[in-house]
Amino acid sequence: MNVVDFFAQSAGKWTSRRVTHHLAFRRAELGSSHIGVESLANGEPRIIDICKMHDVDPSLSVGGAYVAWQGVMGWDKEDENHEGSTVFALIPETSDLRKGTLLRERGYAEIVPVAGKFHIDDEDALVLTTDYDSMTIFERFWFVNPNLRMRSSTVQRMGGFTTATFCVESRELDNSEKQISVQTDAANAGASMTALSALGW
Repeated sequence: MNVVDFFAQSAGKWTSRRVTHHLAFRRAELGSSHIGVESLANGEPRIIDICKMHDVDPSLSVGGAYVAWQGVMGWDKEDENHEGSTVFALIPETSDLRKGTLLRERGYAEIVPVAGKFHIDDEDALVLTTDYDSMTIFERFWFVNPNLRMRSSTVQRMGGFTTATFCVESRELDNSEKQISVQTDAANAGASMTALSALGW
């Protein structure tokens, strides 16, 4: 697994359910969102534009993604919304594409262009570290299966960590894909039960 593979596997529409722990208040807030991910190849105009925005040679990019989201949180006020979109461009540091810089058109925490660091860890999870003027965001994404993705994130300010979030993101499938997914999950469950029986469980 490299970062290009990870973004390609993330392409599609997702429903996200999240819980955010506000550590200072010792309270948790629930939320949900719909996320669309489009994989972008190197040389795509949006990738070239984001590289130029960051004064990076576009030929160094290996592609990226366009991500749009729309969500709600439990503590939202009437005039609040959680909508937006951004373009990611991937600039690898290594030939195996498992480490490098991720350029964003806009950040999640602040609506400004931002560059963060990425790496693929030993469990093939994507880990992002993004520094803003007033905070640092740590994010980790991993696949349980092709249609189920997990995400955790923490926000660290000058005084320490302020929020921690955990998300479960499920791929939005059409009816035929849902049937295949159910059959696959059933087959995997059956194989697991057979293996446990063989071990005497």
